[in-house]
Amino acid sequence: MKQSISSPATGHGTDDGLHTPTVRDLFVGFLGLGFTSFGGALPLARRTIVEQRRWLTASEFTDLLGLCQFLPGGNVINLSVALGMRFQGWRGALAGILGLIAGPSLVVIGLGVLYERTQDDPHVRHLFVGLAAAAAGLLVSMALKIVLPLRRDPAAAVVAALGFVAIAVLRTPLLPTMLVLTPVGIALAARAARKEGGSR
Repeated sequence: MKQSISSPATGHGTDDGLHTPTVRDLFVGFLGLGFTSFGGALPLARRTIVEQRRWLTASEFTDLLGLCQFLPGGNVINLSVALGMRFQGWRGALAGILGLIAGPSLVVIGLGVLYERTQDDPHVRHLFVGLAAAAAGLLVSMALKIVLPLRRDPAAAVVAALGFVAIAVLRTPLLPTMLVLTPVGIALAARAARKEGGSR
């Protein structure tokens, strides 16, 4: 993964418009993400990190997300730790994960108490059905944003399509799918890099 950030200890930008987050930036950024990402943080994580705060490029975000999906645990939690570690070491990793889970933890505790007292109310049931539909829409939106750049990389698009078929259609578990497709993706990327280097 390309490291395009020049000064990890500051919040200065770079020539390509990216900004290096401080420990405080990481905490505040993931705190806001945790508070606003109803239905799951992943759909809004790309918008926050790539489009709003410009910590990573779109391709760097996709690369980092791919690594986080390969690791055990929640993707967004892994992402907060990996991103914080990349820019500010263990302090950044700690700031990222604490920011991400602090707000939602308080909200979930409060809602859990409330839901325990109102779970038999039909209005509450309808509310949760609506929230599930909104969360599904957010996931589809983020998936499209990640998939569209693959139009310029046919090999990566093929690997992504194979992964979709294996998991969504054939119901293959994630780990075996990743163990098979990851070496394939690495080989295709290395081959493309060699071709690009040879054509210069």
